[in-house]
Amino acid sequence: MYFICIIAKNIVILQRETVNITIMPEICRFYGIIICLYWKDHNPPHVHFTYGDYECTISVLDRVVDGQAPAKVIAKVNQWIDLHEQEILSLWENAQEGKQIGRIEPLK
Repeated sequence: MYFICIIAKNIVILQRETVNITIMPEICRFYGIIICLYWKDHNPPHVHFTYGDYECTISVLDRVVDGQAPAKVIAKVNQWIDLHEQEILSLWENAQEGKQIGRIEPLK
């Protein structure tokens, strides 16, 4: 027997006692921007962010953006990364090891 649930745009299929969940942990939210990271994601270190219908990734070290979002939103994400780069890289390392990750302060 299978059960299908939709959680935060991710499809979760439950089969008897087996659970497969691929939810990306949210590490920060500000000005309508939601910033997340995956556990055990590919290098280089990067964060995923959404703003309305826009979805992008941005690398932490060289700031390459994959996806499209308004320039003002990308600038805010870059400003946030500038303030928290070491914290983000620390969370990235924990995520690579499958450890629990926390949240980072938003822009004010």
